[in-house]
Amino acid sequence: MRDIASGEVLDDAVTGAGTGLVWSLDGRYVFYTRRDDAWRSFQVWRHEVGRPTGEDVLVFQEDDALFSIGIDASRDDRWLEIWSESRTTTEVALLDLADPTGAPRVVEPRTPGLDYGIEVDGDRILVVHNASRVDFDLAWAPLATPGRESWRPVLSGEDGDRILGVSAFETFTAVTMRHGGLATVRLLDRTDDGYGEPRDVPVDSEVYTLAVGSNPEYASEGLQVVLVSYLTPRAVYDLDPATGEMTLLQQREVPGYDPSRYREERLWVEARDGAKVPVSLVRRADVRPDGGNPVLVSGYGAYEISNDPYFSAARLSLLDRGVVYAVAHVRGGGELGRAWYDQGKLLAKPNTFTDFVDVTRALVEQKWAAPDRVAAEGGSAGGLLMGAAVNEAPELYRVVHAAVPFVDALTTILNPDLPLTVGEWEEWGNPLEDPEVYAVMKAYTPYENVRAVDYPTILATTSLHDTRVFVAEPAKWVQALRDTVTSDFAERPVLFKVEMGGGHGGHSGRYDSWRQHAFENAVILDALGAAE
Repeated sequence: MRDIASGEVLDDAVTGAGTGLVWSLDGRYVFYTRRDDAWRSFQVWRHEVGRPTGEDVLVFQEDDALFSIGIDASRDDRWLEIWSESRTTTEVALLDLADPTGAPRVVEPRTPGLDYGIEVDGDRILVVHNASRVDFDLAWAPLATPGRESWRPVLSGEDGDRILGVSAFETFTAVTMRHGGLATVRLLDRTDDGYGEPRDVPVDSEVYTLAVGSNPEYASEGLQVVLVSYLTPRAVYDLDPATGEMTLLQQREVPGYDPSRYREERLWVEARDGAKVPVSLVRRADVRPDGGNPVLVSGYGAYEISNDPYFSAARLSLLDRGVVYAVAHVRGGGELGRAWYDQGKLLAKPNTFTDFVDVTRALVEQKWAAPDRVAAEGGSAGGLLMGAAVNEAPELYRVVHAAVPFVDALTTILNPDLPLTVGEWEEWGNPLEDPEVYAVMKAYTPYENVRAVDYPTILATTSLHDTRVFVAEPAKWVQALRDTVTSDFAERPVLFKVEMGGGHGGHSGRYDSWRQHAFENAVILDALGAAE
């Protein structure tokens, strides 16, 4: 990695384990992250510009395999932030960049299950934490005494409101959070003795994603926000925190696109155990629930990752052909807060799969979908969802696309020598130590549960160089399908497409990515009888 200021080259072992390089205030030192030679620990190093990298100083080391680290600079560039995180626990340390050879100071020592994030706000610190509420609260403390005993409440939320993060500025604070299943932003004025009353940033839409954009300056008087939806191309606004007025700065151009031709809305489906599952629905304006529509149902449901509304030009091709696009916001994701995630992980993981099947059935019952024209699509952990759902209810689907699918989950999670396995035990459980976890995973992992019945058309796509889900997983699954299912492969083939380049995210080039999407859509549309 090249040091831009001096032209020297840092050690090749410097990796992107965190957020990158952080400079001291005097520009004399640079901090970076790396792993040790055996890849057993994460480290933070201090490099003095102009000196050999062999003289670099180890500042911090994380030896617990459950934890990874990242570094960043505070918005005012005064502090180095060292984040040490597992799936459920966080520890943050601060180092004064005006004293770069000093020692980091821990904000709050790690406590199993205590998850927190920080934002330096001048002479105080803001903390987003789950110490008192599963969906997190916002507190503040003096920077001199940042520990938990000094945390003073600022903002809580209603049931299901998930506070995600905070961005501090000289005169106001922006809180990113989830409310009603949607990503949104709340503002608070900074006062001498704390913070003022929160106020929402208004959005005139039923389904949307609102996020804080790029705001590098602590002294900024305005706030850049980004708004997008299934039908709204990405738009960047300058928000006046005092008045709430939003000025459009830039919006993605989509030639020939007329949003009035389409509709987006949200439905709620009751799952078999009574849980209410949100479903986003996008369609051409003239499409009605008449029982004859082709439908593509998408899902993910893991790691508390929310499948939020986003605009896709490729999706317009489906909508123009009359396909109803539905997103099942199943448990295991973060759409309805941390509890929604907890209800779809570890031993509760099967809720993710049954939610998806129940949403699919509801779309048919509500006549949004023709019974024989339903497609499903998901990638990575969403590919696991596809495999589990099609094993449970193969009769529901006409075609299923599983992208880089995690379909041999039990085998992978049983192998701690793989680079991601140990950290994943907090998501799936540890089947090496817990017989109940083993039994639950054995019962849902797709490769282990293929049945000798008719299946839909299956398209499994992967990349040879995927280091997250190795190519062997979908390869084994595809072979198990071909050996077991009773489908007529001339009518319902089991297809396996391997990209020889790219990784977990597929092709990186624009045109290659478009060709990949076009192929996948063509398979789905052909199976649904909607290719014309």
